[in-house]
Amino acid sequence: MKRSAHPPLSHAGHEALASYAHWLRERENLAPASIRNYLSDLHHFIAWYESEREAQTNDCFTPQGSTTPAQTQYRTYLQTIGRQKPASGNRSLISLKRYFGWATQQHLITYDPSVAVKLVGQEESAPRYLDDQEEQALVAAVRSAGNLRDRVLIVLLLHTGLRARELCRLRRDQVRLGKRSGFLEIIGKRNTYREVPLNATARKMLEEYLPILSADTVYLFPDGKTKQALSERALGYVVKKYARVAKLPDVSPYDLRHRFGYRMVESVPLHRLTQIMGHDSLDTTKLYIQGTKHDLQQAVETMAWT
Repeated sequence: MKRSAHPPLSHAGHEALASYAHWLRERENLAPASIRNYLSDLHHFIAWYESEREAQTNDCFTPQGSTTPAQTQYRTYLQTIGRQKPASGNRSLISLKRYFGWATQQHLITYDPSVAVKLVGQEESAPRYLDDQEEQALVAAVRSAGNLRDRVLIVLLLHTGLRARELCRLRRDQVRLGKRSGFLEIIGKRNTYREVPLNATARKMLEEYLPILSADTVYLFPDGKTKQALSERALGYVVKKYARVAKLPDVSPYDLRHRFGYRMVESVPLHRLTQIMGHDSLDTTKLYIQGTKHDLQQAVETMAWT
């Protein structure tokens, strides 16, 4: 259900919104879009609050008057009447938590009524699945139109499952190549160390690529101008560039990481894949064995009578 852009507010409601808007714009280092979203979410809560109170006590909104039960009722409204998906509803609730946290810090209220309000639970969906034909088309595109560096980037994403940040910051001295084996020394999230094995395809590409790097090169994929690590944005541009050539929509480096996860989970125990991909727990890795909507649709279609 699409909500109206600017529902009417009382004078008190406008005053509360304006006070918070002034603080966000003058005291917080936020992007304009973030400020608009925070204020829009608060605006709609105030409008809902006043419409509910008008039917009962004709009260205007004040931060002191908003209670935990009122906010849990608003959560229900977002789910039922507003028909918002969990992610959208939670964004609104997080905006309210930010506002009431601010109101508490400013001593406008003595306690924060939003603390006890839980976010809407949501089932984690399986990451995007890049199928065999799409992978083949992407690899063909970079082979025909790409330089050696770009070919190595695509191959490592597909054959190691590295995060974009990990691949961009990979140093030359973190590559270990042997005659029949090899691995990458990765410093991942929260400075955790892991070793990611390299298969024959990845080793062959690196053996071809490493000799073209100058002796003083620190990063495996240096930026052409600064010689510092390639940025994640630049890596995303590389992937999208060849995805367009392959006529694949909206492909990101993370889609290639997920492709690795999907392929590996078919033959590798979950605890080992968790280690390779640097996940914090098995629960994250289990997403790769969770059926996609397409998988589930195909499964129930097998029972159809027509």
